[in-house]
Amino acid sequence: MDAIPDTSGATRPEATGQDSACPGMPDPTRADLIIRNLGFCGHYLHFHGGGRSGREPILCLLHCMGGQMSQQALGARFELKPGSLSEILAKIEASGLIERTRDPHDRRQLFVHLTKDGEREALQALKAREAFRSKAFSNLTDEEQETLLMLLGKVRNRWEELNA
Repeated sequence: MDAIPDTSGATRPEATGQDSACPGMPDPTRADLIIRNLGFCGHYLHFHGGGRSGREPILCLLHCMGGQMSQQALGARFELKPGSLSEILAKIEASGLIERTRDPHDRRQLFVHLTKDGEREALQALKAREAFRSKAFSNLTDEEQETLLMLLGKVRNRWEELNA
């Protein structure tokens, strides 16, 4: 199997026929190559595209929600368990980017507020996310982007069926 070229025509070693996880094994299947490329995209998005949970997305969401949200609503939005969210928020709070306060009417409820530093970092993160999104698919035509969106939706639906 020939190496798969990227859009610039350069050969990408991680997309070649040999499976680096199992040297000497047969060439990977088309499904293996798709999964490998999706894995790369997921990794890249997590580390370079802002991720889906963690510090940056939480700060950005708080900014977009007027600078504050209940901790419960924040956890629901990111599909995080309360303990996991508390751990993430404790680290962000220790960095001085958020503050947590109790609801005076319901002491069980916590509110998460952006600090001035948190607001600054949220704005920087939003700008970086916008810049990434504007460039991420610029090598695809509008039609190719629509096709990619449709195909990824089909894959997602299938994987959700497999997980049901």
